[in-house]
Amino acid sequence: MKELGLSFSQKWNTDNTLATEVTVEDQLTQGLKVALDTSFVPNTGKKSGKLKTGYKRDYMNLGCDVDFEGPIILAAAVLGYEGWLAGYQMAFDTAKSKLTQNNFALGYRAGDFQLHTNVNDGTEFGGSIYQKVNEELETAVTLAWTAGSNNTRFGIAAKYKLDKDASLSAKVNNASLIGVGYTQSLRPGIKVTLSALIDGKNFNAGGHKVGMGFELEA
Repeated sequence: MKELGLSFSQKWNTDNTLATEVTVEDQLTQGLKVALDTSFVPNTGKKSGKLKTGYKRDYMNLGCDVDFEGPIILAAAVLGYEGWLAGYQMAFDTAKSKLTQNNFALGYRAGDFQLHTNVNDGTEFGGSIYQKVNEELETAVTLAWTAGSNNTRFGIAAKYKLDKDASLSAKVNNASLIGVGYTQSLRPGIKVTLSALIDGKNFNAGGHKVGMGFELEA
C-alpha cells in the first residue's frame, strides 16, 4: 500500500510482546507523517499505544507524540537558518497537569567552527565550542553548571591526526580526570583503539581504567 502512503508493520519479540505500527506519510500534506504505535503482551494483557506525528520542511522539523499510558504529550521543534539551529523539547503529564520536561537549545555552525548551548528545565545550563584548527588538529571546550549550586563542570579535549591511518586524542576536566586514546586503522574497515582514564586527584590510589576496542565496517 505504499502507493497510498500507508505502511503497516508488526513485530513479535522474545519478551512475548506484539508491536504494531501503522503509518501514513505525505497524504494529508507534504512532509506530514502520522503513525499509530501499539504493543500488546498476551501473557499479562498489558496494552500500550502512542500516536506519533511529525512534520518536516527545508528549515523546520516538528514533532508531537501522545503516550496514551500517561497520557503524556511529548513535543519538539527544530528551526534552522543560515547555520543557526534552535530547538525546543517539552513533556506534559496530563494526569498531573505538570510540565515534566522543558528544554531549549541553540547552536551555530560555520565551516570548521561549531557552537552549542542548552538550558534544561531552567536549572541545567551547558555550552560547548568545537574548532577544527587545521587538517591535523581539532579542539573542543565544554562547560556546564546547575543553578542554585556550585556544581560546575568544565572540560577540554583535542584530537591530533598523526597520519591518514592514526590519531591521538586527549581530554581533561575539572575533576582531574584525564583521558587519552590512540586509534589506528589496520586496514580499510578495521580500526583498533587503545584508551586510558586516569584519576589525577588520586593518582597513587589506583583505580585507573584502560581499554581496547575494535571497530568493523562492512
